Amino acid sequence: MAVTFLLYAIANHAPSLGSKFRCNFQLNLGLYSLNGKLTRSKFLRSANVKILRFTIAVLTMLAVFAPAQENGLPVGGKWTKFETEDKMTGEKRVKFDLPGDNYLADSDRRPEVMIFCVGGKLKLADFHPNFRLAGPNRASFWGRPQMRVMVRVDNHHSKHNWNWVNGDFLAMDEDTAREVLGAQIFKVEFVTRDGPQIAEFSPAGIDLGQVRQACGLKPEKP
Repeated sequence: MAVTFLLYAIANHAPSLGSKFRCNFQLNLGLYSLNGKLTRSKFLRSANVKILRFTIAVLTMLAVFAPAQENGLPVGGKWTKFETEDKMTGEKRVKFDLPGDNYLADSDRRPEVMIFCVGGKLKLADFHPNFRLAGPNRASFWGRPQMRVMVRVDNHHSKHNWNWVNGDFLAMDEDTAREVLGAQIFKVEFVTRDGPQIAEFSPAGIDLGQVRQACGLKPEKP
């Protein structure tokens, strides 16, 4: 009950997040929507804990950076860096933001790739379409809702299962985050309620030294 309240408080009171991040309380019950049908995970108890921890981490990170959205600094190419510091511990929290090259159908905001780092290590890497996603189409081993996507990095393409967060964005895997840093072309084909769409990005030009310092990340080839 306490966790549910915390999720509600973060989603509804974090600056600038608004109603967009109101929590999907199906997750609290260990439920997910698979191909339009509500399903109970085989690993309900473990899935509850892991899903809630993950959702809390994502929403908390977004809330931390919300006040700093107007203070971004260019870090090469189309990337922008946002930085905050914990007033008590002095721990640095850094976000690298890459806007998309295209607008998705019926959306007035470009898609984004966001890389969050805390204390010199990668914390989260997210794909934000800024457009309402379709429901998840698979579940992870632990019952976490996921969406299967097609990813293109330069001339290489592959399929990935990314964690689906409240229908608003997808959590990328670390390998893809590393590949984005070294890519010239990055594209994601994903599913919306109106069918598949493709988000296009041009990641080249980021200051890799700043990424290494803030996140401990190095670029990788697919």
